[in-house]
Amino acid sequence: MPDSIRTDRISTEIKRELDSILRNDVSDPRIDGTWSITRCEVTRDLRYCKVRISVLENEKRPDFAKALKSCAGYARRLLGSKMLLRYTPELLFEMDENIEYAAKVDRLLKEANHDS
Repeated sequence: MPDSIRTDRISTEIKRELDSILRNDVSDPRIDGTWSITRCEVTRDLRYCKVRISVLENEKRPDFAKALKSCAGYARRLLGSKMLLRYTPELLFEMDENIEYAAKVDRLLKEANHDS
């Protein structure tokens, strides 16, 4: 199986399992509200997984990021027990601000159309 198909499959599985872990098994009160995992990217050697998370409420993002950093080891351990991988990748969390950026562009376009 080519590496890209394998890493894509593993990334999709990690995204699904990690979403379940963060919603059901992590009891940090800072991980609440409206959020979603937008993307998981596993490196070819399966050592790292970049996890992009979108949080709808702007004021919650800094606390949410701190909570993810503090629970990364626990989430990785649970992920390893749920998935049959030789090595469970280290989780690297990033905030995904694409939704906010798209909303800003949409607002600017509406303002530009309104002015003309």
